[in-house]
Order: sequence, then structure tokens, then C-alpha cells
Amino acid sequence: MSNLPKASTEVISKINKLSQRLINISEKWKPITLKGIQTPVGNINLVKNKPESMYILSMFPYPSGMLHMGHLRVYVISDSLNRYYQQRGHKVIHPMGWDAFGLPAENAAIERGINPKVWTDQNIDKMKKQLSNMLGNFSWEREVKTCDPNYYKFTQWIFLKMYERGLAYRKEAEINWDPVDKTVLANEQVDAKGRSWRSGAIVEKKMLNQWFLKITNYTEDLLKDLKLLKDWPSKVKTMQKNWIGKSKGVRITLETDCEECKTLSVYTTRAETISVVKFIALSYDHPIVTKFSETNQDLKKYVDTIHDLPDDSKSGFRIPNISAINPWTKQSVPIFVAPYVISSYANEEGVRGAAVMGVPGHDSRDFVFSKLNLPDEPIETCIKPITTIFSDPNIVPFTEAIGYMKDNTGDMTGKASTTARDLMVEKMTKDGIAYKVDQYRLRDWLISRQRYWGTPIPIIHCDSCGPVPVPEKDLPVILPDTHTLSAKGGNPLSNIPEFVDVKCPSCGGDAKRDTDTMDTFIDSSWYYFRYLDNKNMTLPFDYDKASKNIPVNIYIGGVEHAILHLLYSRFVSKFLGSMNMWDGSKNSFEPFNQLVTQGMVHGKTYVNPATGKFLKPNELEKTDKGAFVKETGERAEVTYEKMSKSKYNGADPDECISTHGPDATRAHILFQAPVPDVLSWDETKIIGVERWLQKIISLTGRVIDFKEFENGYQTPKEDDLNEFEVEFHNEIERLIRSITVSFERCQHQNTIISDYMKITQVLEKASLNRKVRDEMIMLNLQKLVSVIYPVTPSISEEVASMIKEKQPALADWNHYEWPKREKITEWQLKHYQVVINGRTKFKFVAEKDLFKKGMDFVYEKLLNDPVGRPYLVNRTYDKMILKYNIVSFVFKKAKKT
Repeated sequence: MSNLPKASTEVISKINKLSQRLINISEKWKPITLKGIQTPVGNINLVKNKPESMYILSMFPYPSGMLHMGHLRVYVISDSLNRYYQQRGHKVIHPMGWDAFGLPAENAAIERGINPKVWTDQNIDKMKKQLSNMLGNFSWEREVKTCDPNYYKFTQWIFLKMYERGLAYRKEAEINWDPVDKTVLANEQVDAKGRSWRSGAIVEKKMLNQWFLKITNYTEDLLKDLKLLKDWPSKVKTMQKNWIGKSKGVRITLETDCEECKTLSVYTTRAETISVVKFIALSYDHPIVTKFSETNQDLKKYVDTIHDLPDDSKSGFRIPNISAINPWTKQSVPIFVAPYVISSYANEEGVRGAAVMGVPGHDSRDFVFSKLNLPDEPIETCIKPITTIFSDPNIVPFTEAIGYMKDNTGDMTGKASTTARDLMVEKMTKDGIAYKVDQYRLRDWLISRQRYWGTPIPIIHCDSCGPVPVPEKDLPVILPDTHTLSAKGGNPLSNIPEFVDVKCPSCGGDAKRDTDTMDTFIDSSWYYFRYLDNKNMTLPFDYDKASKNIPVNIYIGGVEHAILHLLYSRFVSKFLGSMNMWDGSKNSFEPFNQLVTQGMVHGKTYVNPATGKFLKPNELEKTDKGAFVKETGERAEVTYEKMSKSKYNGADPDECISTHGPDATRAHILFQAPVPDVLSWDETKIIGVERWLQKIISLTGRVIDFKEFENGYQTPKEDDLNEFEVEFHNEIERLIRSITVSFERCQHQNTIISDYMKITQVLEKASLNRKVRDEMIMLNLQKLVSVIYPVTPSISEEVASMIKEKQPALADWNHYEWPKREKITEWQLKHYQVVINGRTKFKFVAEKDLFKKGMDFVYEKLLNDPVGRPYLVNRTYDKMILKYNIVSFVFKKAKKT
């Protein structure tokens, strides 16, 4: 087994007032050979179904300058698993790095007048120190920073490989435009009211050339391969499934009464409702809308202002001089442009814009739209409920998915709606006006960002050659060093001539670099590969290293990344597999095997009941009776909410570690809630963990003073164990099994701490009542020291050193090994009643096969029992009967001899 790293040196003053010592771990250790019950050292059985090499990964952080409690929680979980699997004999990869590009660093740099790299590197140094303070045991030799040119060189390389294969392309797309600062804004730069975070101006929508990645080429694989992810939370898979949003529908061609636009195509998943279509709704950029806007100024004005309408707007503009012909009823229906029709959803391939059927009788959104825009038009339904017990047949709209067709549907009358749908689609397909199509909600990935602090897009624009990829030999395209970032003026890179003005790699003429940088999700979509080969200057990573270690065995992070980050990572992983960059064919090139999503950390929040405002610490008066508003004396309302500066409910991990020590802090984090649940942070409860750790120190001090265990411990045979020793052994073994299972399943690490405490209690009781021999107590104390190591490494090392110092025979004991699984002893005890001449006198406990040794042996054993001796001494039994755990003695005339 490879050596484990040293724990940090620290003083846990409130726990044990003992200095923590770094322990040098020797590869040469000698197991203590025991008989019957195994020691914590010796041969280690690898965890079932887990490979020899384990890749345990936590989502890398953005270097904001300070770890918060949410960070601390995920890293305590991952570090505990890392240490556990190392103890089980696995070669564990447990790396750490930095998701270092992004908008916050650029904003901070603008405010401070510095380059974002300076601010980012300062924050990384601070956060690495914090990770050390919490005893994070990471593979720092694998560290990556996404802002390092040696990293983003290969982000650019991956982009170019996608470009070569037609997966990266540029097209005009809608963007957020700040009319005051004259700059493009990312979606996250626009607040909930549609205003720019910088100028406060109402954001406009404009069209701009943007770069996209064709993730939609992988849509079906991304959807069907969710079934392979057996060890992912079901809610995460459901979220991804809904985001991809596959729907089976039909595209129907409708004729119009307009010579200029003779037909239009609509997409629907409810073809059975076509008989009651009341209107057709088009997106603002549909070709028909564009055509009629040329001559209708009112329509053009409506289209120009459509982006200013709220997302749930049901306004509409009826396009004059054109109607659609319903192919089923042959009736004319009006055509509207409607803001609720999403341009990118259900649009026909190669055709801009989208068109949908308006069926107010069976769709709530269409119902509201119709009431507002066609108030005099009667609303009809064509489906009725299966039963009227639970559904009112007169309620409109009727939106249940299944029902019976009404008598206004011709030969479909009385058929189930799903059957009618299939028949109607079949008929329209034969008539040549419809065809089946699978539609997806997922759109291609827009990666262009008009920022400085990101990976430059490696494309050069030439008037003669068009877009030209930067040659691989010229990678990376390095960000220029600048201290002149401004909040105004559009894309920062476009204002740096020495970056923009270049020669075309193809023709040698004057050309311009692309000045967009990439979405930071690109950087984080492949970092788990780079960890495996972070010094490789030729390729992003080595084929063999990736094939051996991917998929990641356990991936830990917040559920807030359940959709985009994980979806993009799956896409990039599959793309790299298609290039034969790694062999993941056995698992369809999925990058993560087991996904563990920890809940958020909420802080105690105080609210002024009179104003509803959050209270600052200096506005509170805390007493034994509760928390009160200083100004009014009213009792403050107390809730637990997501930690934030605005709610004054944050908790500083460094302060907690400084006050209570890393071991107590780590154990408290795990103890408070199951991994998937929200953790309501209450630092006052950490005292229970501190008492437990102090008890381990006290217990160890008492046990090592029992005597010197010169020759280790020879376990007695099972039939020589007393009832207390059997119970002692079995209880500790059950608890260690429970701890092992909890580590394996990852989700309930809170029970690990409670099981630690139970083992400590069992040992404490045995050490005080002395009914279990000293050697057994010492042996199982060693087990406790080993199993607490993943969570509380400092205390584990401290008590191990105490044992080795006081017990020279145990100097070579290696507490960095997980206890080998032992059997729960099958030797069982029975409780017997003793009856003498027909009267019950006392009870005793003995092994179930006691009577196989003969009646005289039993009698002698009972004579030596403190309870039985007074009844049997100086008496000779005439006969002994064993029946139903009752031992009956018959004495001669019941007299003493």
C-alpha cells in the first residue's frame, strides 16, 4: 500500500490541549498476528466492485478569495472518501484546481484597476491556505488553473477540433445590448427587471454574429445514455431529461389564402386537436412576419418592441390579409405574431422562426391568448374526459392528456384521443401534408462572450479567406497583458490593436482576430481529463491515462450544476471519445460514474418582525431566552436560509476551524445532515462533537495505562469468551460494518459520526466495568483509531502516537489501514433458569452447547458461579433435567450431605 500524506500540524486547544504532531509513516510495518479476531492491520480486502485505482473528484471552485461553508462541506465529503479509500488499499487520485476565468474577476479588475490575473492568483493563494487549514488531502501535483495558457491552449485545441468537424460554427444570434455603455451583456449581467448591471439601462435585444457548438448532434446519445448512469441521483437525470426535452410530434403543412406566402408549417404533439384550431401563432422572426413587416408599419412597430414585453405576455398582433386553411375542417383561421412563441423551438430545419397551432379549448396558454385577442370567437373542444367522476366535462380548457373524441370529430368520435391521434397523423401523412418528427428543447450551445477574462476563440477573420483557424503550432492565442480594462466601450479585446491586427495564416493578408472569448463552461467541461496529465505540452492528455481512469469513480458537487455543467461535460467527453482521444466505449464515453450532489448550507437568519428586514449582528440582543431586536425589544424571527452577505447569516470556515479545530469542524459538518439534504449550520451544536473527541483522548489515556501489552494479543477461542466479550466484539463489528457501508454509499455520512460515537461509548463502558479483558479493549481501540482517520485525521494520529509511545510492542502498528472485516461470532449465549426440587432459584447465562460437555461439567460451572454457589455448595444432585432452557436439579431429600 502506498504511503498516505501527512496531516497538518495544529493545536486543538478546546479539545485536548495537546500539540498535534506530524507522523512519519513507514512502509515497513509488522502486523500483529492474532487468533480468532483480526487486528486493524494485515491484508486488506479491496472494496467490492471498486477498482484498484480510484478517481475521487470534487467540482473545482471559482477563486473568489474565500471558501464559504458550501465549499467546506463538499471538500470534507470528498476528502473523507479519499482517505477512506486510501485506507482500503486503493491508489486514489484526488486532485484540485481552479475554474479561474469569468466575469467576477473582470469586474473586480475594473474596480481595482488591475489585470484579472493578479486578482485571481491572489485569491488562489488564499483559498489554498484555507484548504490546508481544513486538512484537505489533495493531489496538488495535478493542480490546474483554467486561466493558465498551458491549460487554455488545449481548450482552444478542442474548439479547433470541433471546428474541423463542423461542430463549431458562427451565426447571427440575439444578444443583450446596453444602449448606454454600448456593450454586449451576458445573460448573467442582466437583472430580473431586464436592466444592465452596469448602467442600469433597460437592455435591448440585437442580432450579432456569435459562436455555437453543435451539442444538438449528440442530443439522442445524451438522452438515451442517461439510462447508463445507475449511480446518479434520479432527480439529476430527470432534470437533464427535461432540459433536453424530447417530444414526439408531427409537422403539418397548412395552405394559406395569400399568393405571396402560399404555405406554412406548424409543429404539434397534439394532432388530434386539429379540428378545433382557432388560430396560428408565429414567432417574431418567422418569414411570414418578416415579409408582411415590410409593408405594414404597425406590424413592424409591434415586432420591434416585442422584446420589451414580459415573458408571460399573451398579447398578439393579427397579421392582416392572410389566413391559414385548416386541413382537417377546411375552415380559415387567423394568423398572429405572438411573443410566447419561442423562435428556436419547433422550428422547421433550415427555416428561421417557429409556428404553432392555437387550440384554446385544450391549452391554457392558448385559452388566455384567445380570450384577449379573439374575444368574440367561440371556444370549442373535441375531447371529453374518460369519466365525469373526477373531471367536469364542461370545464374549458380541457387539458388532460387522455380522453374520448367528441361527436364533432367525424369518424373519430368515441375513439380514445391517443388512438385518434395516430389515425389522424397516418391519414395526413398519406395525404402528403404531414410527417412525424422528434423535437428537442435543447438548443446549440452559444459560447461567445464579449469579455476579456476568458479563453480567446482561436479564429482569424480574413476578408479574402473568411474565418481561418489559428494553426496548432501558434496555440495558445494568449490574452494580452493589460491594465486598461474599462466598464464601457464594448468587447475589451477589440480595443487592443496589437491583439486584433494580424496576418491571415492562409493568404498572408491583413486580417483580424476574433475578439470573443469562450463561455467558462467550456473550461470546466474537460478539466477532469487534464488532471490526469497536466504536464503534457503536446496533447490535452494521454490516451492511456484517460482510458484507465475515466470515468471518474465518484464526482461530488452542488445540485445547481445538475444541468449545464454536467450536460456540457458529457457532450465534450463523448466528442473526445469520437476523436479516439480515450477509450470509454464500455460506458458510452460517459465521464462520471457515481454522482454525489450535496445539499446547500443554510445559515441562521434573524428578521425584524416589524419591518421584515434582515438584522445585522449588532442589531441583536441574544439571551438564554432567545434573540431580540435591540431597538424595540421584540423577539426576532429566526429562520435558516441560504447564506449570503445581504442576510448577515454567513459563517466563516476559518473562524470555525480556528475556534474548534479542523477535526471537530469536519465531523460537525458531516454529522449535521445527510449529504443530499440542506445543512442548517448551527455552530453551537459542535460542542457534542468536541466532547466526543475529548472522550477518545481520555479513553486512550486510560486504556494504555492498563498494562504493557508486550506480546500483542492472543485472542481466546470462542468458547473461552465470556458473555460480555461476545457482546462487546459483535457490537463493535456491527458498527464498523455500518461505517463501511456509509462510506461506500456516500449519501449518509452523518451516520458515520454517530457510529463513531457508539463505538467510543462501547469501549468506554468496557474500560470502566472491566468485564472485557484488557487485550480486547486495546485491540478495538486500535480499530476505532483507524476508522476515525478519514474524518478526524489529527485526532487519529494523536491517539495513535499516544498508543505507540506507551506500548512499544505496538510501535509498528499502522493505523492507516482499514480494519479487516470480521465475522459476527456464531457462538451464542443462552439464558437458563435453575429449578431445585421444583422451585426456581436463580438464572445464569452460558453458551448454547454447554451441556455437550456433560452434566458434571455443568454442575461444576454453576458451583463456581457467584449466584449459584449458595444453592449448590455441599449438595449432591440425584438427577439433572434440561428442557426448554430450564435446568432442573433433584437432590436426595433436598438435604445437605
